[in-house]
Amino acid sequence: MATDKNAAEKEYTVEEKLSTLYQLQTMMTEIDKIKTLRGELPLEVQDLEDEIAGLETRLYNYQADIKDYEGAVVEQKNKITDSTALIERYKSQLDNVRNNREFDNLSKEIEFQGLEMEFSEKKIREFTEAIARKNEEIAQLTEILDGRKADLVQKRGELEEIVSETKQEEEKLREKAKKLESMVESRLLTAFKRIRKGARNGLAVVYIQRDACGGCFNKIPPQKQMDIKLRKKIIVCEYCGRIMIDPELAGVEE
Repeated sequence: MATDKNAAEKEYTVEEKLSTLYQLQTMMTEIDKIKTLRGELPLEVQDLEDEIAGLETRLYNYQADIKDYEGAVVEQKNKITDSTALIERYKSQLDNVRNNREFDNLSKEIEFQGLEMEFSEKKIREFTEAIARKNEEIAQLTEILDGRKADLVQKRGELEEIVSETKQEEEKLREKAKKLESMVESRLLTAFKRIRKGARNGLAVVYIQRDACGGCFNKIPPQKQMDIKLRKKIIVCEYCGRIMIDPELAGVEE
């Protein structure tokens, strides 16, 4: 326990911190390469999953619309049945009318119910046509949905194949990176991650190349280069904000 405590409390020199950060950068760059190898597949898979979910929701809504139309057809048919029964009843009552007024009233009721039947028949035709259109849309949508599902199966297969090939390597790299992160003070680690996130190529730590920053390639004044070689303090590029180290610390010959 005492050994662990001493290790946790160990004070690292600036050179050790820079060396650790560069090693961490190397690990993260390798992980980035693995992600690049996977390419856009994870995003393509996610996009297909989202599109399929949207198509399935639309299909469900179309099917619900058809059920509503079918219910409306049944309702109109029931109205026709009721109107037919009323017309039969009113016609039978015509034989027993006592005056012209009763005859006119019954005739008007028969005419009204006839109009109601015509209106219901018109609505039935409209609903039937709407059902036919929805069925056509469902057929087209189902074809598109089946195609997207087939694409998803293929993309998932490609992604799983690449992941299975690189998973073990990535896990090892992440394990090493985690150990290195534990050796970096939290403030410096936060800065490292922030710089990496903002850098187009993911490089937070770079070494001097031809008297220039290895990240943005802007020239570095001789005095600052000397300060970097001395490894007495952490120096960042005034142009891109990346942490800079000398080539020797990176294991690179000038």
